[in-house]
Amino acid sequence: MVETEREKIRESTLEGLDTAARKGKHGGRPPVITEDMLHTVLRRKALGESVAQIQPDLIIPTGKRKGQNPSVASIYRALAEHAEREAYPEAVEQAHADFAALHAGELPGPRATAEHAR
Repeated sequence: MVETEREKIRESTLEGLDTAARKGKHGGRPPVITEDMLHTVLRRKALGESVAQIQPDLIIPTGKRKGQNPSVASIYRALAEHAEREAYPEAVEQAHADFAALHAGELPGPRATAEHAR
């Protein structure tokens, strides 16, 4: 009986999340480091500035910490995520394609690995 109740709660939660996604509303916090801020950090790092020198000039535009500076750790985390996206662009494209197919009602098929592609 408890398992049935859990399953009902799970289904209603997933249904609510799906409805919110269709309305364009997504949960979670707004990003601390925006694309514009990341671009600024990348540009200034290329000119030889350190993250500690750049950090005081960045201001969080939205959310609970609006108007404050992001932490140095947040900046490094954003740089690491950016480097990962740049290192594996085909994986990012595949994830976007899978996500679009999933929301279109299609199930993504199995991918060929390097071993199977030969």
